[in-house]
Amino acid sequence: MSIFPRISLKPEVTEYLKSVFLNKEVLAAVGHQEADCRFQKLLTCLSHPPSYTCVRVSTHLAPLEEIRHKLGEELKKQTCSSSEQDVSAQILPHPRITDVLLLPVDGPRAVEQLSSEVVVGAQCGSAVLRGAHVFAPGILASPKYMKAGDVVSVFSDLEGRCTRGATSFQGKKVFVGNGVAEMDRSSIFCTDEPARGVGVRMVEPLYQSPSFDGVLPSLAFLQNLPSVVVGHVLGPRPGERILDMCAAPGGKTCHIAALMKDQGEVVALDRIRNKIDRIRQNAQMLHLQSVKAYCFNSTQAVSGDSAQENEGPPFPAESFDRVLLDAPCSGLGQRPNMGSTWSLKEICSYPPLQRKLFHAAVRLLKKGGVLVYSTCTVTLAENEEQVAWALETFPCLTLQPQEPHVGAGGMPGAGLSPEQLRLLQRFSPELSWDQTETTTPLQCRADGDTIGFFIAKFLKN
Repeated sequence: MSIFPRISLKPEVTEYLKSVFLNKEVLAAVGHQEADCRFQKLLTCLSHPPSYTCVRVSTHLAPLEEIRHKLGEELKKQTCSSSEQDVSAQILPHPRITDVLLLPVDGPRAVEQLSSEVVVGAQCGSAVLRGAHVFAPGILASPKYMKAGDVVSVFSDLEGRCTRGATSFQGKKVFVGNGVAEMDRSSIFCTDEPARGVGVRMVEPLYQSPSFDGVLPSLAFLQNLPSVVVGHVLGPRPGERILDMCAAPGGKTCHIAALMKDQGEVVALDRIRNKIDRIRQNAQMLHLQSVKAYCFNSTQAVSGDSAQENEGPPFPAESFDRVLLDAPCSGLGQRPNMGSTWSLKEICSYPPLQRKLFHAAVRLLKKGGVLVYSTCTVTLAENEEQVAWALETFPCLTLQPQEPHVGAGGMPGAGLSPEQLRLLQRFSPELSWDQTETTTPLQCRADGDTIGFFIAKFLKN
């Protein structure tokens, strides 16, 4: 059985990341051997999903224990279990974050590969590793005579080279589990309209975790733990006006509104129209009335006339009590990420955009207001170096402590002081990789075994 050991990256990207994790300040702090060991662990753990599924629950609609019980009942139906076993006993509350439930993931499991192969895109393959079935649009190749009911092995194309409609693929691919075809090959590839719905129902996934398709949609929301932490760090209060600058798909937007008890206004901006529709749908599903979503480029969100009163963008300067800048980034902290075809040029294209957004965020924030900057990547250039640049560029900004602070501190290498690094929050899965191989209780390892993520909190003086 082939189990993917490390993320597949272009050599130039691997060397770039190595220079980040083995920079002079890191080497001085932990030594070359330890720094290199951490880097190798990072490449390995990025290709695997975390050892748990994180669910943010709608505590503005129902108590956590009530949702926990309902979730247990729903998941019990998935297993077709007739036993009296309480499935909710496997659903654990986070010890410090009051609107999070954790569900253990079983894997990697010993699953035998079959001769009949279906190949899916990398994004689809990653979703399968986190509990999803294979939806028809994600299928790239299938056996020539595949019929509904056939048992097949599912592989993920690592380099984006599989031709849609192929009958086989010999390129770089990785096994993600076995499933049962729900459609004939002709229904997937030989129709005028794109096929929809489940194409392969996974019955023996490499990683066993529950499917949340249609499960308690208004009460249970799949969200990575660091993304939930961001909302709490922002600290929204009822009655405030808050801006989420790069809001799609709206998970953090809705969390902010829920933490405010839906009292006040949460303005969500994104450049892509259909993503704005998704934000509105999520807000409606979660019964949140305070969310106002607009299709707009946040770099241009500051109006020229500070005296005008705008309901929609652009907005006058100093219009918001708090601003969340969850910036577009290279996404190199996402898990599982079995392979990326991005070039170094593409990865390095994000810092200039992030700085443009930063300029707008600072102008839109009221004096005494809070700005939270976050990314889901692991590079210095998009994280600690942006903090150092912001502190130098905007003397009005000061770093603030974060609550909850469940991740590690910042990474050395950007010239920040030890005190400043302690105020930052970097979720570094490579630091807890050994724990995932042991019997460490889930609640103890959850804060380290996450996606790669970064959070900085500023006060505008």
